[in-house]
Amino acid sequence: MEEWQLIEGCKRQDRKSQQIVYERYGRVMYGICLRYSSDAESAQDLLHDGFIKVFASIASFEGKGSFEGWMKRIFVNLALENIRKDKHKKQFSEDIENIAEIIPDDTGSEMENISEGVLLNMIQELPPGYRSVFNLYAIENYSHKEISEALGIAEGTSRSQYIRARLFLQEKVKDYLSKQ
Repeated sequence: MEEWQLIEGCKRQDRKSQQIVYERYGRVMYGICLRYSSDAESAQDLLHDGFIKVFASIASFEGKGSFEGWMKRIFVNLALENIRKDKHKKQFSEDIENIAEIIPDDTGSEMENISEGVLLNMIQELPPGYRSVFNLYAIENYSHKEISEALGIAEGTSRSQYIRARLFLQEKVKDYLSKQ
């Protein structure tokens, strides 16, 4: 079935079309959910909520741009919304506004020895603030200004959180490689 037919079917709330959309894009959207979640169960909940939101708002998809890109934006925004609502979330630290340049990663080509799954687990171990900023900046290509607006933090805080996330991940990578 063509993508436009699936979209039209979903607009009519056709269950078969919705199922095909879920099967076709579920894996990619789950990957996004995993990057923003601390565990697989939370990611699964986010995936479920994301598809509910996609199907509820599909009438607003006008065919401008890719359907997958439109869905990704919904999932990222939902993940950010959940982070903001999380009552256990620690507030971003604003005490350090200026941090020196990112310490270069000296692991070099050894990074190739780390599987995506191991790297994903390392990202999930980041504190929530670090994880959000890291995902938005390094993976979703948001600017620090966009991140500051999306999360309601200072630009400098976004930068410092990203730097701290990188340092945290560099240490995790070094520890992992030293055990190999």
